[in-house]
Amino acid sequence: MATISLSQRSTTFRHPKNGSVVEEICGLIRVHKDGYVERPPVVAHASCMIPLGLEVTATDVMINKFTNLWARVYAPSNKQLSSKRPLVVYFHGGGFCVGSASWACYHDFLINLARDACCVVVSVNYQLAPENRLPAAYDDGFNVIMWLKQEALKGTVNELKGCDYPSLYLAGDSAGANIAYHAMSRLVYRPILSPKGIILIQPFFGGESRTMSEKHSTQPVNSALTLPASDTYWRLALPVGFTRDHPWCNPLARGAPRLSDMRLFKTLVCMAELDILKDRNLEFTSALAGLGAPVQSVIYKDVGHAFQVLHNYPLAQTRTHEMMAHVKAFINP
Repeated sequence: MATISLSQRSTTFRHPKNGSVVEEICGLIRVHKDGYVERPPVVAHASCMIPLGLEVTATDVMINKFTNLWARVYAPSNKQLSSKRPLVVYFHGGGFCVGSASWACYHDFLINLARDACCVVVSVNYQLAPENRLPAAYDDGFNVIMWLKQEALKGTVNELKGCDYPSLYLAGDSAGANIAYHAMSRLVYRPILSPKGIILIQPFFGGESRTMSEKHSTQPVNSALTLPASDTYWRLALPVGFTRDHPWCNPLARGAPRLSDMRLFKTLVCMAELDILKDRNLEFTSALAGLGAPVQSVIYKDVGHAFQVLHNYPLAQTRTHEMMAHVKAFINP
């Protein structure tokens, strides 16, 4: 698994600074005054080829060539499985601004998810901010569901032929969990496919008022998310001029999608004890539970944000195995 640390993020930019940088997250993204955006290759990209011994197959599928919306589809290759497999649509993290469905860390994680949870995974490569600010990523999430509805009738992707479309789950980590949540809220009013549930792994929500974990969590140098980085991601992702109390950032803000709609779906919220988002995730989970929504929550001890893909904490592998077991139980009741 790939590990990102601050030491690895240095001196990787190519474009001269020349005082023109208006936003920067160390080693991950730099935005210049003229609109030029740099994203150094801090994580290797992986092809969809998978060794036979892992018992998973994968393929890349173009969904919309005009917006470069594509997905990597994973399926267990165990021929002995007789029943249809649950379908998980997964959105990667990266603050809406970095990341890819082909990042090696996500490729490895989703191979294991497809194999260990016995499910088909559609990993979405959505448009990134700031070139494509929100709601572009939400539009991509919704369009993937529309594509899946058509694919259910056409049956052109081999990896999807063994999936159970009625057993559809939306999932993601960090910004990807935010996308999954807002894509789910759209499906309440346009039920193209009716998901059974949603899996939110360290969902990237925010707000103008700071939580205790945002103010007081001490993050190590290799943390995947610090408070300054979080603020920068939101400035780059939200429409220009809006604050972190925009409903796309703060699901509890006035004007946000109705949480009561989430009673239609079961929800699993996976949190990390050392994550600055822990308290915000707890507030969201408590609000859902207070409305009678079927919600389960787990806090993984002694690990921080994105531990399951970056493995930048000593207990990351152990906690990732625990998470896999929880997800498997959630989608295979």
